[in-house]
Amino acid sequence: MQRTEGQARYETGRRRTLWQAMKRLGPYLEGLRLRWGLGVLAAIGAGAMALAIPQVLGSLVDRLAGDNVGASVVWMAFGVILSLGVLEAVLVLLRRVFVIPPASDAETAMRTTLYGRLIHQSAGFHAVWDAGQLQSRAIADLNMLRRFFAFGSLMLVTSSVILVVGFTLMFSRSGLLGFMFLCAALPVLIIGPSFRKKFVHFSRASQDKAGDVATLVEESVHGIRVLKAFGRSDHARKGFVEQAAQLRGLEVGKAYTLARFQMLMILIPETALGVCLLVGLYLTAQGDLTVGALGAFFTTAVILKQPIEGIGMLLGMVFMAKTAIDRHVDVMDTPPAITSPENPVTAPEKGLVELDDVHFRFPDQRAGDPDLLDGVSLRIEPGETMALVSGTGGGTSTLLNLIPRLYDVTGGSVRLDGVDVREMSLPDLRSRIAVAFEDPILFSTSVRANVLLGTNHQRDDDDPGAPARPSSTAEADLDAVLAEALHAADAEFVENLPDGVDTRIGEEGMSLSGGQRQRLALARAIAAKPSVLLLDDPLSALDVRTEERVTARLREVLAGTTTLIVAHRPSTVALADRVALLHQGRIVEVGTHAELLARSKHYRSIMTPPVPSGEELMDAVTAEEGRS
Repeated sequence: MQRTEGQARYETGRRRTLWQAMKRLGPYLEGLRLRWGLGVLAAIGAGAMALAIPQVLGSLVDRLAGDNVGASVVWMAFGVILSLGVLEAVLVLLRRVFVIPPASDAETAMRTTLYGRLIHQSAGFHAVWDAGQLQSRAIADLNMLRRFFAFGSLMLVTSSVILVVGFTLMFSRSGLLGFMFLCAALPVLIIGPSFRKKFVHFSRASQDKAGDVATLVEESVHGIRVLKAFGRSDHARKGFVEQAAQLRGLEVGKAYTLARFQMLMILIPETALGVCLLVGLYLTAQGDLTVGALGAFFTTAVILKQPIEGIGMLLGMVFMAKTAIDRHVDVMDTPPAITSPENPVTAPEKGLVELDDVHFRFPDQRAGDPDLLDGVSLRIEPGETMALVSGTGGGTSTLLNLIPRLYDVTGGSVRLDGVDVREMSLPDLRSRIAVAFEDPILFSTSVRANVLLGTNHQRDDDDPGAPARPSSTAEADLDAVLAEALHAADAEFVENLPDGVDTRIGEEGMSLSGGQRQRLALARAIAAKPSVLLLDDPLSALDVRTEERVTARLREVLAGTTTLIVAHRPSTVALADRVALLHQGRIVEVGTHAELLARSKHYRSIMTPPVPSGEELMDAVTAEEGRS
């Protein structure tokens, strides 16, 4: 599905013209237009000053060829040329002053808007998109657009104007020579379309491949422990070398395509100048062209060489910017699948959770396969602790994700405090709920900021990774909440860290053990003081003694809080008032742990480890003796 959608996005972007693509960026360019226009005028002015110098030199040469020429003529020409040079330098400076700040503002606006779109996307979106692809769009592509706004687009317009003015001046000196030099542009019109097609292909492919390489780097860094533990570092390196080689091939192909085009853009004008020189000398010898006019013509031609030779580079930048816009639009044109309703409904916060004939299937499930959740109905009373049990892959974690709308049901409804969660605003819904996942994610900030992330329901919906920002709660109260949460989760180990709760933990908390990360994630959920607490096997990484301490403390903390716990071990189930057994997509049994053990064979098979037979015990003893 990802490949099909990606191909569809690529085809849509390919059919989009540059002007249509630029119009899509209109909101970001509001503050750039005026300054960009002033930058263009400054650049054109600088070019005009450069073109005026050859005309002054040409007039000077013709004046010097006459009789009775005084030193004042030379000094006057010197003064004019010096003034033109100084003015050109000032205008070049103004060009940068005018354009660079608003171009950087546009880049920042695009980056923050893209980030906002990404964090508002559903979990399903991020399950499809590679993180490296999103990172390359947010960093490399937007850097390219900034350079295009600040330099490429401006110089393309300026070069076009300079070429028109320059050719006009050349025609004014000699129509024949001007026509001959102009003819050098015809091959460009012929090879231009072919160049564009090849360069756009290499540009899009290389930018996409760069995203794949970024994804591979990110996965390798995050999974470095696994790679080292399994001795697969060299294998990962070989895979990366292959991907890097493919990226190199695309970049080299892009460079070769641009180099061939630029070679022609240099070779053709140089050849034309050589021919014009021969014809110009002949015209001068015949008296049809003055020496000054011939000198001004060639000096002007030399000045025009730079924009002519730079056309290839500028066109390449245009095509890369077009690709960057298409990749940006790919993400921005994907609307969030889960949003707040226009007229949200609210209700008093009690903690009542109701699942009514809930169905769910992932978009990539094969047609004909049963729904992962196939009619789940369950009611969890306010303040009740419910354990949710199933076999491996039974859908318990997915069921938890439906309550805060990380995914949306595909049938039936989930109600919180009597209101369908799809009718509640997302901030309201998620302020009532806290979640601790089995595989906890921590942010690269302090322990304090991680644990207090959801305190007082002041989570910034536009930046969930930012530290919690208390409103009216005093700092002392937050310290008390922090201490209580850390104690409940048996996470006092943070006191032994270098800076205590202010210690900055590594990316995703990888500087901590699995059990420590899990306890901090549990403390974060507890500190939020929600009315509904969702725990996805929160004690799986803990040793037996730690689990006993945490379990005892959780019994006190969970009193009065509606809690739904995904459990795979009897010790976790012991926290619950009731247990719901999920089997083949439905709730098939609800009761206490003892009741389900007594009447449900399937529940016993999940909760009770198999007892080895006598023969198996003898084999184990024999094997142990053999090792001894």
